[in-house]
Amino acid sequence: MSTLGILAGGGRLPSQLVEACQAENRECFVLAFENAADIEAISHVPHAVVRIDAIGHALGHLRKAGVREVVLAGHLKRPSFFSLRPDAAGAKLLARLGKAFFSGDDALLKAVVTFLEEEGFKVIGAGDVLGALVASEGFLTRRRPTAREEADIAHGLRVAKILGELDIGQAVIVEHGYVLGVEAAEGTDALIERCGHLRREADSGVLVKVKKPAQETRADLPAIGEQTVEKIRAAGLAGIAIEAGSALILDKGKTLARANALGVFVVGVK
Repeated sequence: MSTLGILAGGGRLPSQLVEACQAENRECFVLAFENAADIEAISHVPHAVVRIDAIGHALGHLRKAGVREVVLAGHLKRPSFFSLRPDAAGAKLLARLGKAFFSGDDALLKAVVTFLEEEGFKVIGAGDVLGALVASEGFLTRRRPTAREEADIAHGLRVAKILGELDIGQAVIVEHGYVLGVEAAEGTDALIERCGHLRREADSGVLVKVKKPAQETRADLPAIGEQTVEKIRAAGLAGIAIEAGSALILDKGKTLARANALGVFVVGVK
C-alpha cells in the first residue's frame, strides 16, 4: 500500500486520518497548509508546511515522499485572488481554475481534484479511509427526536437540498418549521452560534447537515464532532440530523458519548 498524502486544512479531520493510517500500519505524509492546519497535531508524522499558492513546492514534497494517493482534509479559507503569490505550478492551477476560483466550492473543488489527477495522483475521499466514522442511518443517541423535531428535520432536508443545488452551504437550522439560519461562508460553528439567539423556546431547534447534490464526494464531506455537539447544547438547540452514508462523525465514540451526556440527539437520515 502506497504512502497516503493528506492535504491538511483546519479542523480535526487531518489528524483523524493520520490516526487511521497508524492503526492500519500505513505510511502517511501530511502536506499542511500554512495558517490553516493544526501543525502540532500532525508534527509526529512526516510532514511539510506550505503556502496555499506554492503548488510546485507542494507537489515536490508529495512526490519526494512517494505519495500516489491523496486525500483532501479540513477546511481552508479561500484567499483573496490579489493576495496570491503563485509559483509556476500555482499559476498553472489558477489558469486551470479560471472562473471556478470565483464560483462556489463545488466548481472549485472539482477543478482542484482534476488538476491533482492530471499531475498523476489518485484522489480518494476521507470516507474511503475513515469508513467506520461514516454516519449510519437511524437514531445514534439515547435521546430521539420528537414528532415535531422530525418534521423540522424533514423541512430542513428540503431547504438543504435547495441550498446545495445553489452551492451555498451544507447546513440549515430549523425550529417549529421556521428556518433560523442557513450556512454560507461562515461555517457550521458560526451558524450554530448565530441561531442560538434566534430560537423561540429552550432546548428547541435542529441542525440538518447534508452533502450538496452535485458535490465532489472526494472533498469536503459534511462532518460533525464533539465541538459541534457542545455548540448545539450551548446554543440551546435540541439535536443534529446528518446524512447517513455521506457524512462523517469525527471521534465517533467520544462525540456520541458527549451527545448522550448533554442530552443532544444525533440521527442519521437518508
